[in-house]
Amino acid sequence: MLPFAGIVMDAFWVLGLGSGVFTFAHAVRQRPDAFTAVDKLTKGKWLGIIAAATLVMLLFKPVSFIGIFGVVAVCVYLADVRPKVDEIQRGPRW
Repeated sequence: MLPFAGIVMDAFWVLGLGSGVFTFAHAVRQRPDAFTAVDKLTKGKWLGIIAAATLVMLLFKPVSFIGIFGVVAVCVYLADVRPKVDEIQRGPRW
């Protein structure tokens, strides 16, 4: 059986890959003009960044030195780009 640290590392790896796949799927479903409307990079650039980040997390563990770059890219999209893109497409809530 794996020691506790190994289980935690594997959990981070699965969580990182899952978030990368979710982020990529979200970006694919959005309209291209929504990204530029909120003053973010284009849809194609974000898809490339997220695909590269997910590939990095697939090849390296997310807690490795290189894997951290993939985690940061996915987190930037989830925390900054996704809410604004969703908001612009949804329109005002009132």
